[in-house]
Amino acid sequence: MLRTGAALAPALWLAGCGTLASTDRAATGSAAPLPPTPAFVPVPPQFTDAFVVASGYTWDRIATWGDALFADVASLDPLDVASGSFLYDDAAQKQARRFGANCDALAYFPLVPGDSARGVLCINHEYITAELTFTGLPASGRLRAASRRKWIEQHPGAVAWMQAAHGVSVVHVARGAKGWQIMPGNNTRRVTANTPCEIAGPARGAELLRTNADRTGTLVLGTFANCAGGKTPWGTYLTAEENFPDYFGQARSWAESTDDMLARHAQRRFHAFDASPYGWEHADPRFDARVEPREPLRFGWIVEIDPQDPAAAPRKRTALGRFMHEGANTILAPDGRVVAYMGDDEQFEYLYKFVTRAAFDPKNPAANRDLLDDGILYAARLDADGRGEWLPLVLDDNGPLNAATGFHSQADVVIRVREAADLLGATPMDRPEDVEPSPVTGRVYVACTKNTDRQPRETFAESSGRRVDFQVNTSNPRPANELGHIVELIEADDDAAAMRFRWNVFLLAGNPTAPGTRFLVDATALVPGQLGAADTYYAGFGDASSVSPIACPDNLGIDPTGRLWIVSDSNDRTRPNNGCFVVPTAGRERGMLRQLASGPRGCELCGCEFTPDGTSLFLSVQHPGEGGTIDAPVSHWPDGGELPARSTVIAVRREDGGPL
Repeated sequence: MLRTGAALAPALWLAGCGTLASTDRAATGSAAPLPPTPAFVPVPPQFTDAFVVASGYTWDRIATWGDALFADVASLDPLDVASGSFLYDDAAQKQARRFGANCDALAYFPLVPGDSARGVLCINHEYITAELTFTGLPASGRLRAASRRKWIEQHPGAVAWMQAAHGVSVVHVARGAKGWQIMPGNNTRRVTANTPCEIAGPARGAELLRTNADRTGTLVLGTFANCAGGKTPWGTYLTAEENFPDYFGQARSWAESTDDMLARHAQRRFHAFDASPYGWEHADPRFDARVEPREPLRFGWIVEIDPQDPAAAPRKRTALGRFMHEGANTILAPDGRVVAYMGDDEQFEYLYKFVTRAAFDPKNPAANRDLLDDGILYAARLDADGRGEWLPLVLDDNGPLNAATGFHSQADVVIRVREAADLLGATPMDRPEDVEPSPVTGRVYVACTKNTDRQPRETFAESSGRRVDFQVNTSNPRPANELGHIVELIEADDDAAAMRFRWNVFLLAGNPTAPGTRFLVDATALVPGQLGAADTYYAGFGDASSVSPIACPDNLGIDPTGRLWIVSDSNDRTRPNNGCFVVPTAGRERGMLRQLASGPRGCELCGCEFTPDGTSLFLSVQHPGEGGTIDAPVSHWPDGGELPARSTVIAVRREDGGPL
């Protein structure tokens, strides 16, 4: 199928270089038809506190926050969470041996190639939802912030426990008669906010990454705020550091008073707090910007972890740039080079890709070890006519990234990637989150979760340290975009390493049958300035009654047949619970999106990871119960009764054992 797509690509490129309408028609018909989607009755919108799957499907509970991963520690008793007693004694040491909190990205690595019944699963633990974890906190977020220091002083082990609950879990999983379960394994591992990590790539040893604790700029403690992720062709896990600014206190006042202008300028394009949302600065000096002002620069990277070697230090691959990474999903270019697609998850930020300089060598694992340290990082410009260009973020005396603009090395470029992309004229997007290339068709899908600040007309305003036009454009065409959309990219000649591409809006999310909503079927109607905030578009599919409503697409996945899977992250509690959806990307059913599953109250669903045979889908159910507190809960999933809600990894299967 890949070869067929490559043969068709030149003609399609020429056919799609005109208007948005021709781009969309070419996209609709260019790929080989996919097999019919397995028949199921879509799950209707849910408000129940349960994980609901379509008839004919089932799911297995694999791991829940607090489950023991090693024989020397017992699992967390959820009653201890409800009482708060888990914070005492050796809470942090125990948590470092247990499954972490708020599971997010998932990556499955077969123990032997193609094995869909036994493998290693890597899971991110993004953050702590304090109100769902700690008793006695004020219900109001504002009041919690005001009393955070006092609360931490009363609970001196809380910060160490939170740091142990972050990071990554690496576990063995197997499918047996009772479904999927965690199994003992030599590679079982926890990576936390205090695990030593190597700094690799062009920023290794850079002055801006040197601190009092690490004067070499080569070793950093931990990874946290890990959102989505990815896998490499050589079998390692890529975890993305996203909302890292949330962990550093006194950063705003430090920036206003410091004479360290290099560090201040390098952090200009990120938000800063005096009182951080987690309060770690009250117990750990490295999170106090007055003590270690350059520590935040050591976060915001893609981190590579070897799931087969628990002794190998994680490596922060700085060549892929520093920003609020949502993930790093890879695909091989025709010449064997590795391409990683990434989104910067903030309003009006950019879409990126990284292309390795050397090719992947499947016969020489040692040659692939540091492939991600050498290559070219690009930011995307999406033009109004449906074409686009990848803009190289490289030091260039004859270009905008040079000494005159403050860039003296490639280390400066990767540390200040956002600013570099500003200068090159990249297109600000509506929170570009997961970016997923299809190994079947070669097309790339970009989930833009939402951007409520999009304006119908020219409006310049401050956003993340620079002025930007908030006006709608062809790739972000909807004002007050509360519902999000998905963009489809088609690389020139089906070459992931190409410098140019075509693009189209694949989906404008929403409820196609809601009163007052327009369900659009013609791409020519997607005109910026003429769309309503609730208008929907499902890749040209014409039957509104046959599709499921969706809001805020977040993580994406591609199953072995090439269908696109979407999980959602809407935090509007007046809407139905977040869900898992599938949509064909080609053929007569292109755009016919249907909901397979719905999560419990307050959760977002993450993951979308398949076994090689497509018979199991791994999902993370993150922060069930959000919108309530542990003292006034709105969810008791998955344990039920009056027990507190806990994040959990599950596997969805068909009851007959067939591909999803």
